[in-house]
Amino acid sequence: MKQRVNVIGVGMTRFSKPGTSPEYYEMAAQAGRAALADAGVPYAQVEQAFVGYVYGDSTCGQRAVYELGLTGIPVVNVNNNCATGSSALFLARQAIEGGLAECVLALGFEKMAKGALGAQFEDRESPLGQHAQVMADVQGFGAAPPAAQMFGGAGREYRWRHGTRKETFAKIAEKARRHGAHNPNALFNQPLSVAEILASDEVFDPLTRLQCCAPTCGAAAAILCSDAFAQKHGIRQPVYIAAQAMTTDTASSFGAQSMVKMIGYDMTARAAQLVYEAAGIGAQDVNVVELHDCFTANELLSYEALGLCPEGGAEQFIWDGANTYGGRCVTNPSGGLLAKGHPLGATGLAQCTELVWQLRGTAQKRQVEGARIALQHNLGLGGACVVTMYRRD
Repeated sequence: MKQRVNVIGVGMTRFSKPGTSPEYYEMAAQAGRAALADAGVPYAQVEQAFVGYVYGDSTCGQRAVYELGLTGIPVVNVNNNCATGSSALFLARQAIEGGLAECVLALGFEKMAKGALGAQFEDRESPLGQHAQVMADVQGFGAAPPAAQMFGGAGREYRWRHGTRKETFAKIAEKARRHGAHNPNALFNQPLSVAEILASDEVFDPLTRLQCCAPTCGAAAAILCSDAFAQKHGIRQPVYIAAQAMTTDTASSFGAQSMVKMIGYDMTARAAQLVYEAAGIGAQDVNVVELHDCFTANELLSYEALGLCPEGGAEQFIWDGANTYGGRCVTNPSGGLLAKGHPLGATGLAQCTELVWQLRGTAQKRQVEGARIALQHNLGLGGACVVTMYRRD
């Protein structure tokens, strides 16, 4: 039988700009210690660790974990692009669910360089080669950073199909900054108006600079355990993972000649469908969501892929305020990647941390009233998408 998987401890650092952060292992240790303290268990109780990062040498995960203790446990390094943190969470969940361990650490960190993301190895085929070919066929290459061209192109394709206003994309960034203003861990917590966001430099239509997340440094962690472990340690009514799914690209990503599908729309839709079916809970029942808003265009597309609104209904969903406090489903109460920042390996576990706080009712000024069901969406081009549903009874 599958074991229920509980999230009994979470922790994260405040994200920072590249060039201003401590060493990666120091950030990782800070987040790991915070999660252990939150769980109320010593590191000696942890049986396995899954550690995610994108930019770093092999076995950086071990160097990070050694700061917590030298107990000789298995440490598995994980790299799944921007979905790295939630991929580590996925593996940790499997270890508990399958009865292979009672207490597991999922840890993610990133120490990033300044500027747009770029290839690290120029002497071999890029893992995004097929994605780039779709872009070349559909819209060609421009001078903007490649990720902005990909997600911006998807936003433009959607806008042309549905007549969506540019102001609608900017409205997402305005909401992110408004939410982030109440998050002490957010790097960008100064509220901005739609007009200010639209007035920032254009990166790639319809995206302006303030509609693109910033590369940042930081770490986040979660302690997962079985019901038996929780009961043994007197942990009552923990947040638990009701369902989780990971998907990757299918033929539609490359064969449909669509920027929307190339950047992972169908991956997201499939992962969400699997989660809703496994949990027996639909999108209409979700109270709070942390989704992958690397660009405003991806947040808009994700509303529909996750089933939060009907296809073609994202613009009304946004302007009705259905995505914020007082609306149908609060999205990115943390401020999301747009306000909090995006340290690739840490992002998925930072999303987990926020949602655990929300379901515990400890999110302070960001608290979503009555939150009992939460959904997490973490996307990495290349590709991987992890959707996780959390509950608290």
